[in-house]
Amino acid sequence: MTTARAITLASRPNGQPTPDNFALQDITLPAPAKGEFLVRNIWLSLDPYMRGRMDDVKSYADPVAIGGVMEGGTVGEVIASENSHFPVGAIVTGQFGWATHAISDGVGVRPVDPALAPISTALGVLGMPGITAFVGLNDILQAKAGETVVVSAATGAVGSLAAQLAKAKGCHVIGVAGGAEKCAFAVEELGLDACLDHRAHDAKSLAAALKEAALKGIDCYFENVGGKTTEAVLTRMNTHGRIAVCGMIAWYSGQGIAEAAPLPMAWRNILTRRLRVQGFIIFDHFGRYPAFLAEVAPMVASGQIKFRETVAEGLENAPEAFLALLKGGNFGKQLVRVGPDP
Repeated sequence: MTTARAITLASRPNGQPTPDNFALQDITLPAPAKGEFLVRNIWLSLDPYMRGRMDDVKSYADPVAIGGVMEGGTVGEVIASENSHFPVGAIVTGQFGWATHAISDGVGVRPVDPALAPISTALGVLGMPGITAFVGLNDILQAKAGETVVVSAATGAVGSLAAQLAKAKGCHVIGVAGGAEKCAFAVEELGLDACLDHRAHDAKSLAAALKEAALKGIDCYFENVGGKTTEAVLTRMNTHGRIAVCGMIAWYSGQGIAEAAPLPMAWRNILTRRLRVQGFIIFDHFGRYPAFLAEVAPMVASGQIKFRETVAEGLENAPEAFLALLKGGNFGKQLVRVGPDP
């Protein structure tokens, strides 16, 4: 048996989560049964969708139970195995949770090639956020060269790749991010044509700034945040524009909902501009992973695609890092180092 440490859900949040909603516990794992293997986690991914898992509401996935291990993707090393497909020493990624160790039967687990890129990228630019950006831009938005694309949370794990892939297609790309440092990074390092600091604007002035940055209007909007950014973008969309709804982090904990633009405003813009608005959950699109990896992995290896990671050290610091993530405190992909590299 193995003693693992895990972050569990101690209570459900009322609005913005707090450290009291989490607990650090020791759990005992049995030896792997036939067909199973034991993983020692190295990297843990923190993502906005995890906020929804903390609430006991109907959604596209079941909530985390009170006392249950927080859900999350990790990269780890197989250290004991009764499964020939996942031998000892293999590096793998899967939904192993906020824990130092986990038992798996291999369902939903894929191998990671350490020679391709640093293994942490399997949780970021070459992982779930990466394929989300790829599918959202190519399959949902169907962005084309010469079009104007706006990406919110443009320096985050999803947004930064979506924006760079749009530039590689020949699009005019405008990012929206929180803070002057992030906006400078978006333009100077990621190569965006412009980046607007939403912290410096209300919805009205942000719409005016978008008008100046997007002189031909907006053809495609990659939606990650909701809030005033969505309100501003809707007024600048071109006829027959497309919106890919990936996330709405500004509203996940209930903040800002009472002040949000009324539904009739949004509906009127969708109707009169004949917009196509499509929400998507990446779990429905994992069949696109081979195509995504074939296109994006060489771009990462060559340095054409740039990425940043924010790293919290130690599993015990995962709750604090997650709470910061929900407030935009991360820069690029938010990770937790759970254990040492092999």
